[in-house]
Amino acid sequence: MNPSPTIQSIESVLVDLPTIRAHKLAMTTMMRQTLVIVRLVCSDGITGVGEATTIGGLAYGDQSPESIKGAIDTYVAPLLIGQDATRINVALKRVSASVQGNSFAKSAVEIALLDAQGLRLGLPVHALLGGAVRDALPVLWTLASGDAARDVQEALSLIEARRHNVFKLKIGSHPLAEDIAHVEAIRRGLGDDVLLTVDVNQAWDETTAVRGIAALEAIGVGLIEQPVARRNRRALRRLSARFDVPIMADEAVHDAIDAFDLAAEAAADVYALKISQAGGLWPTLRAAAVADAAGVGIYGGTLLEGSIGSIAAAHVFAACPTLAWGTELFGPLLLKDDIVVQRPDFRDFELQLPQVPGLGVQLDLDKLDFYRRDRSSQSVAVTG
Repeated sequence: MNPSPTIQSIESVLVDLPTIRAHKLAMTTMMRQTLVIVRLVCSDGITGVGEATTIGGLAYGDQSPESIKGAIDTYVAPLLIGQDATRINVALKRVSASVQGNSFAKSAVEIALLDAQGLRLGLPVHALLGGAVRDALPVLWTLASGDAARDVQEALSLIEARRHNVFKLKIGSHPLAEDIAHVEAIRRGLGDDVLLTVDVNQAWDETTAVRGIAALEAIGVGLIEQPVARRNRRALRRLSARFDVPIMADEAVHDAIDAFDLAAEAAADVYALKISQAGGLWPTLRAAAVADAAGVGIYGGTLLEGSIGSIAAAHVFAACPTLAWGTELFGPLLLKDDIVVQRPDFRDFELQLPQVPGLGVQLDLDKLDFYRRDRSSQSVAVTG
């Protein structure tokens, strides 16, 4: 009997990619996206890839690309070198026993382990998660240029190209009256038949949220995302009870424990689940199971991941039994260039799910070398 393959090396690389335009959120404006790319080499010659991504460094949350890389190189990789590459749950349990928090680093490594196992077995990652319920995922687009006329033209062109037909607006960085006027202008430009959602990114206090949500509901906005601070669950609960428009928890829900606590308080109608915030693909499925049990809608969220992270998320959301609110896995489309051989396939308003072994994404090593922050051809692998 052949011995099981072991993990030989883990390399993490910071990659800085330019965006196609300024991407304005309540807490920052992005002109580039930084990816943490993981390459996990096994003793049977198979290499799995993973990714973790944040928004605007530390502007969005308490983990940054630099801290993710540091956690992987200093703490996670040494725990995994020499471990059985096929016993993924055992490997991740070993990491969790010694590394608290750091869900982004854990997610990136779990993705690489699943990619390698899929390649090893000749199965797509979604098959390792129980199989896909759907072969393509509806994907909305965020209109975040800051200019209403430009956003309307962008949306109309995307509808004509059959790439997106649902749109999210980022608000919260301007006075309430300006934000409402911006949303209203886009609603007029697109008409009443186009579904618009709004993401406040925690920018409002409860009093402002009451006024803002009432106005947005009157305009015909179909979903309000995280209007108040993530830790203000009581306000989120009161807003959900007060208004007919669905309220979605985003920053407030990371993992299954958050999903349970929010459900116990009836604090949100919808959960935006994100693989990095949950800590990986399996933890995302656990959070989705809690949402299903509580009758809460599921939405496939994004941290504007690149192609590897977005396809990893696509595998898990394809495996979710229910996905009432679609996804926003448009991150690769926001990038001017990429580090994969073939970019994800977006058509007919959906992201097509790869049906080949592993993630179905192959690194372009030349592009990786070009865009990596250290611009070094020398490996920084941790080996044992």
